[in-house]
Amino acid sequence: MANGAPVCGPISTFSRVRILHTLFECGTSQSRAERTIGELCEATGLHPNTVREHLQRLIEGGYVIQATEHRTTRGRPRTLYSAATGAGDASSPIARDKAKAAAQRGDLLRRMLPATASALGRDATYQLDALIEHLEESGFEPVVDDEQLTVDLSPCPHAAGRAEDRPMLCSVHLGLMQGVLAEAGGPLAAEAVRTSDRAADCPPPEECIVQLRLTEMTAA
Repeated sequence: MANGAPVCGPISTFSRVRILHTLFECGTSQSRAERTIGELCEATGLHPNTVREHLQRLIEGGYVIQATEHRTTRGRPRTLYSAATGAGDASSPIARDKAKAAAQRGDLLRRMLPATASALGRDATYQLDALIEHLEESGFEPVVDDEQLTVDLSPCPHAAGRAEDRPMLCSVHLGLMQGVLAEAGGPLAAEAVRTSDRAADCPPPEECIVQLRLTEMTAA
């Protein structure tokens, strides 16, 4: 995927985006959320070795979960893959550890620079810590407005990519952010990604703003 700036992380290549999109779509469908290597190859058109390599990187990053199939009949159990959404059994211990580490680094920064503290409360602040580190890993330079509950990612490093790829990319991008916020735990959720409405032939930088929202949390 051609980009206007170096990009790394879970959306660094469009092959990786396609794999994640398939897993996110499975997670929201009525069928099972997990997929095998073969099923991912069929859905994306990618070679098995390519799928395996990307899955390993996504597992190491805390964005995909690997599990062994529980069989009730004879036969070798399959390895299954699903998106780490932070909900129920779709939670990644790697993602939780990354969120805790981000909160610790955030606390250190706030002790050094008290003016950087957010008025949203501890849990939401820790969610923002995790989200910011995820976005920086993905090649963005996030600017948070904790009053308007927005994260400005302009200029989008993917603006130079193919216009027809943007809907899938933005959908996966949103799903990843929702997963990061859920894994961190707290009242914030990612609601939408707003991109520029300018014509496709307009040069970058492109506008990219993430809209967050506060959810009602059940008291313990």
